[in-house]
Amino acid sequence: MTPPPRLKVLHVVHKLDLGGLERMVGAIVRLLDPDRFESHILTLSEFGRLSEGLDQHARLHRVNSVRQVSMIWPVGLIRAIRAIAPHVVHTHSGVWYKASLAARRAGVPRLVHTDHGRHYPDPWKARLLDGLAARRTDVVAAVSDALRRQMTDTLMPRPAGIRVIVNGVDTDRYRPRPANGVLRAELGLEPRAPVIGSIGRLDAIKAYDVMIEAFATLRAAWKEEPKPVLVLVGDGPEGGRLAALIERHGLRDAARLTGWRKDVDRLYHLFDLFTLSSWSEGTSLGLLEAMSSGVCPIVTAVGGSPAVLGEELRHRLVPPGDAAALAAAWRGALCHADQRRTDGATARARVEQAFGLRTMVAAYERIYTGED
Repeated sequence: MTPPPRLKVLHVVHKLDLGGLERMVGAIVRLLDPDRFESHILTLSEFGRLSEGLDQHARLHRVNSVRQVSMIWPVGLIRAIRAIAPHVVHTHSGVWYKASLAARRAGVPRLVHTDHGRHYPDPWKARLLDGLAARRTDVVAAVSDALRRQMTDTLMPRPAGIRVIVNGVDTDRYRPRPANGVLRAELGLEPRAPVIGSIGRLDAIKAYDVMIEAFATLRAAWKEEPKPVLVLVGDGPEGGRLAALIERHGLRDAARLTGWRKDVDRLYHLFDLFTLSSWSEGTSLGLLEAMSSGVCPIVTAVGGSPAVLGEELRHRLVPPGDAAALAAAWRGALCHADQRRTDGATARARVEQAFGLRTMVAAYERIYTGED
């Protein structure tokens, strides 16, 4: 008997670089059942650093000269999608309007979108364009309940078309392990210095300026030796401004901007605390990875983060924009090691229970086939 043809799924992203969104696309194409699905990825720019190795799991395509893509009739994008001839186009944050328009013009039968996080409140332009895209989209996935509520209030003409599919992580790759001194030496950190770490895109919505202000407050009040250090891992448009802010606060020897790194699974074991200072979040992949690695989290109470921490870790939430509260929360956690380790173990159990990667991928498989 001839097996049924595979369903061809095309992911459209700006490029495969920098952030959690791009890592989630990679995770989906790696884990989709290859007997049922044929994966493609189309970038509207260069492929990006996270494309390395993905050609073993998906066919990679690129549309050049994105700046010339018309908002009314994106000819190049339409042609590219027609040439691939997917059964499903799966768009992701940042390309929704253009890609959904092109997919419908190309005659794609099923359109899926994942919103990985939004500014709060939404700028009017985003509400307008994404609202139009929503009318063309069969199923919209929000990565948290908080994001679903926001989209229901501002964008969706058909709220029943929204599904909540929280991000998941590979709990085998991101697991508790003892840290060793090699990475500390590589980053120039003192052997016993407490490490506060964060991993993510250096973007204004992440409020790293608030984090640096909080760190300056913590260091100024810290009397013991060695003093805590701050390690920020990632790349993005705020990098230069944050480096200047570190210099202005006199933190050059205490705060590290490492840039983008491939070995983030190693870095979590260096951290005594994982922190986020964001103004808005969907469901932070960095937060999930840190918790899966057994690191105690201290994050702002925005978007999907309270739901990720759950009731047992709610005491590790702080209000957004409050540098003093963030500094105090760090100090409390660093000064009470037993409770910090207990909360790290709780964080690991929480992710194992509710945020597995295969659960997320199975949900997308059902959406692609129309079962959900």
